[in-house]
Order: sequence, then structure tokens, then C-alpha cells
Amino acid sequence: MDLILWRHADAEDGRPDLERELTSKGHKQAAAVAKWLLKRLPQDFAVVSSPAVRARQTAEALGKPVQIDNLLAPGASVQVFSKYSRLEEAIVLVGHQPDLGEALAYLVTGRGAGWRLQKGALWWLAEEPLIVKAVVSPDLL
Repeated sequence: MDLILWRHADAEDGRPDLERELTSKGHKQAAAVAKWLLKRLPQDFAVVSSPAVRARQTAEALGKPVQIDNLLAPGASVQVFSKYSRLEEAIVLVGHQPDLGEALAYLVTGRGAGWRLQKGALWWLAEEPLIVKAVVSPDLL
């Protein structure tokens, strides 16, 4: 199991929430993280995104077809992320804060907590028992 939880990159303000697009900085963040990921992911992996435009645009930086899961929209539950953690394939989930932080805390520690991910950052969880394989910030790439 390889589960990558990726927060959408920097997005514009305004507009209805689900319609907000990435800024030019956000596109650069997504491209940098995607380049890093593509060097390390297995050849066969899935990409699943929140329906929000900014999340989909972040996911598209990987250059693969993006599946949309409406359950990953802002306000997603920890249970949604837990469902994906039980899959055997490598999967990249692109979502939102605070949902990703809460899911990560639960998956890593078994307890709820308000962990935070920077815009464009990811956590890579792998194997059973669960290990943290990588934590990446776009500012470090």
C-alpha cells in the first residue's frame, strides 16, 4: 500500500469555494511536487481528487487521468481516507485542510488531532504496519 495525501496547491481567493483556481504560484507548486512524485511512484498508480477546481488542477500536474470523488470535497471525513488506506494499489489523494490533517493524525496515531499540511505539501504513507515514507513541502523542492 502506498497512500499519498496531497493538499491542493496555492489557490485564489474569492469565488464560490469549489470554483477557486490555482494561482500561478500554485501551478508551480503542483508541478514541482508532481515532478518529485513521478520519480518515485510505481508505474501503475491512481489519482483521486476532490471535486474542487484547485484540487483537480493540482492532481492534473501528474499528467494522469484524475478520478473525482465527491466525498473528498471540503469537509471530508476521516472514514473516507481510511477507506482508501485499505487499498493495495498506490494512490494519490488530493484534498483539503483540515480534512487531510485530521485523517493523517488518525491514520498515523489512531487518534484525532488537528495536524496541518502546508498548501501543496504531501505525506506518503506506506506498507503494513503503516510507516511514514516521506513528507514533502513544495517550498523545499
